[in-house]
Amino acid sequence: MDEKSSEITAIPQLLDVLVLKGCFVTIDAMGCQREIAAQIISKEADYILAVKGNQGTLEDNMEDTVRFTSSTSDWKEEDFGHGRIESRHGYPYKDLSFIENAHRWKSLAAVVKIESTRYIKSTGKEERQTRFYITSSNASAEVIGKVVRSHWGIENQLHWQLDVSFSEDQSRKRDGHAAQNFSLINRIALNLLKNEPSKKRSVKGKRLTAGWDNDYLLKILKN
Repeated sequence: MDEKSSEITAIPQLLDVLVLKGCFVTIDAMGCQREIAAQIISKEADYILAVKGNQGTLEDNMEDTVRFTSSTSDWKEEDFGHGRIESRHGYPYKDLSFIENAHRWKSLAAVVKIESTRYIKSTGKEERQTRFYITSSNASAEVIGKVVRSHWGIENQLHWQLDVSFSEDQSRKRDGHAAQNFSLINRIALNLLKNEPSKKRSVKGKRLTAGWDNDYLLKILKN
């Protein structure tokens, strides 16, 4: 984004150039805006937008919906690995009577509650989190839950990886297009490293090996 811009002004410009027909568009709470929801619908797509306190009373209205109405379906998923157990529950609610000015959200079909629990085996610590979303989709709880999970998968698998393996969040490149150019180079490097199968090491470990071993570096670049 331009330094004088923000996500709220940049998102509509991005949506304008994307072919979205038949897709789900997921956006963090910053993009939970009526105009953005309407734009997504105009592109013949469905939205799933995260809701937090930045939307005034909407989050309170959703909590009332969950408290006083019943979900139309539910979905549960569990993951095991990396020393932890994670479970997710999803519940869509289609009774919108507690949502003030619901008609102002274009094609609003349901509000969604996602509950997640993470149990860390080594410490016995349990973490719980509840997230709220609004959606224009009438899809089942399972479909909506998997779409929300795929949204967070991008954050965990790409942005987190770039930070841990390439220290991208610590970058202080500011001149001209340096930040964008180096970000693109990092993504190319990340894909090359992930696609090199001969060493069973982390991305960071493969980077270190490539710095020591020119033959291994060439093997990565030839993939």
